[in-house]
Amino acid sequence: MSYRIGLVGKPSVGKSTFFNAATMNDVPEGAYPFTTIDPSVGEAYVRVDCAAPEFDETCTPSVGVCRDGTRFVPVELVDVAGLVPGAHEGRGLGNQFLTDLNETDVLVHVVDFSGTTDIEGEATEGHDPREDIDFLEEELDEWYLDVLEKGIEKFETRYHGADAAIEIELAEQMSAFGISKDEMKQVILAEGLALDPDAWDDADRASLAREIRKRTKPMVVAANKMDTPEARANWETITADPDYDHLSFVPASAHAEKALKNADEAGVVEYTAGDDAFEIVGDVSDEQEAGLERIREHVATFDGTGVQHALEAAVFDVLGCIAVFPGTASGTRDDNKGVFRDCFILPEGATTEEFAFHIHSDIGEGLLHGTDCRSGRQVGTGHELAHRDVIELVSTKQAAP
Repeated sequence: MSYRIGLVGKPSVGKSTFFNAATMNDVPEGAYPFTTIDPSVGEAYVRVDCAAPEFDETCTPSVGVCRDGTRFVPVELVDVAGLVPGAHEGRGLGNQFLTDLNETDVLVHVVDFSGTTDIEGEATEGHDPREDIDFLEEELDEWYLDVLEKGIEKFETRYHGADAAIEIELAEQMSAFGISKDEMKQVILAEGLALDPDAWDDADRASLAREIRKRTKPMVVAANKMDTPEARANWETITADPDYDHLSFVPASAHAEKALKNADEAGVVEYTAGDDAFEIVGDVSDEQEAGLERIREHVATFDGTGVQHALEAAVFDVLGCIAVFPGTASGTRDDNKGVFRDCFILPEGATTEEFAFHIHSDIGEGLLHGTDCRSGRQVGTGHELAHRDVIELVSTKQAAP
């Protein structure tokens, strides 16, 4: 099971271009609302330094690819349609938008930093991108608050005057967001609130809903159209604004990434996703060369087009995930099926046992211990794994064929 990144943004900001650039799919792109109606799902990739060279091996990936020692590991990218003001009240695609959104692990919010689309996605000039950032967070906060209020109402109806735990009721009500009762209790106390909803005023409830949202639906802002001077000016202002310290920002040009990948496929340039440089190797017209040189300036300034960086910021920085390679004690082969065939993305803090169950329940059920293939040291079932670990799993059971 791969992680699911939800791609969100108001109409006409380049969200579908970003999706196509990341997945090389062909979903409709257009400068009008709801170009995308149903969510499109594609395979994108995050980069991991391959472990194979450390063992003098050349990997044979079962999924994804490896280029010059960089492993491209698949993740799912979901182009979620329907973000307009009032979505939590059913406006636009409303409830469908929220349902699709909730099936993702982390969000990448594509924002037009050039300020050339208004809050409805219509062409304009001088629009403040902060309005777009704010309205997505406000829509999500209102959605979370609605669900929270229902949980409080149920608690008060069922347990009024009784000895009951509010965190249990709220965790059950908000279970779709992936929050446990222990996490719910932690959030309530971290907000400085008593475990008694009768003591919460409207501001307390709104603040609690916002904090739950921030913890369960983390977000990266892809500052799109950064190849324009207007976007760069907005970048300097917005990223220096302390009101947005809780968000991660990545400068991006989805148009540049799509153009480079198309040119690479056509044999015009040599380019690998995420690189901060490319080489023109084919015949191009003067106009094409001028366009590529503008892209070259962007990728040199921002260490790439930003599309790949935004995906990786979402998975590794915001979610805190790690990549782990299965291997044998020699660190070379995975069950003699190939050389470093697999690389798995796991949650932060994953243990040897959780790694085993992630691969197959049979391996997990029979797990004895793991072996760190770099050091040869045995590690226990509860050992917490680190990014790019190579681990042999020693189990009494083999995975079912």
